[in-house]
Amino acid sequence: MLTVSIVIPAWNEEERITDCLLNATRQTVPPHEVIVVDNRSTDNTVNVTERFIQEHPDANVRLLHQDDDQGLIPTRNWGLNHATGDILGRVDADSMLKPDWAEVVSGIFTEDPEAMGATGPVVYYDMPGKKIGLKGDNRIRQNIYRADGGHYLLFGSNMAIRASAWHTIAGEVCRDESDVMHEDIDISLHLLGKGYKTVYSPRMIAGMSARRMDTSFSSFRSYMKRFKNTFDAHPQHWRTEKPEHTLYALYPVLRTFYPVYQKYLDSMDINPAERVWMREQIEIARRDDGDLVD
Repeated sequence: MLTVSIVIPAWNEEERITDCLLNATRQTVPPHEVIVVDNRSTDNTVNVTERFIQEHPDANVRLLHQDDDQGLIPTRNWGLNHATGDILGRVDADSMLKPDWAEVVSGIFTEDPEAMGATGPVVYYDMPGKKIGLKGDNRIRQNIYRADGGHYLLFGSNMAIRASAWHTIAGEVCRDESDVMHEDIDISLHLLGKGYKTVYSPRMIAGMSARRMDTSFSSFRSYMKRFKNTFDAHPQHWRTEKPEHTLYALYPVLRTFYPVYQKYLDSMDINPAERVWMREQIEIARRDDGDLVD
């Protein structure tokens, strides 16, 4: 069975990093390692991560520091370069992996030796209607999140790359020092440029926050422009569908409803990141004769 490393770039993520690590380590098949790469955090991200490592000595969580450059790309690269698994998962610090994520990812690459990158849908754990939302996200990513006539684009909150493929493109991926591109799409296009196969699996599920919608329209518009900027940097690649059009349509409703729902969660003292996979976590605990006391 192929081993799976999970790499988590982190900058000022003290609020979510513990939940992220709990979900990453409570898996049906334990990951080979979980690597948190801190990038000059000014909050308690490092202390919280160190505490988690002390309290979970068997979870094989490593904390690395990338202090040379500020930014997601050098931090991501540092983690991927230091990971030792056969498959390199790359998620965000607010990603909550479904409990069978590592098992599913290992299976994807084992069953398809030609697969070099894999991705799947996400559920927004801090919004209501999670089942409907997951179905919608799955439909969007499966049908329009593509390039070059149908090849799948990887999504940074829920993606994995074969280690050999990463080391082939590691020296070529864009640094994007102006910070105007989608780094996950950049990786995808570099993989496609090598003729590598990317795949999509509806079973490769992660939870993520909808906090991107809780921003001004000007900021959101700049974020959406990253799609075009990334493809402009790769003129040899092309696309027929534009996911940003769908996101523009969703923005007004989500922007209005997101803060209202957060107030509800706060009033009920609900941690949505902790609860998103609770039923599955309980089943794992029962199977292993363990508990969920943390």
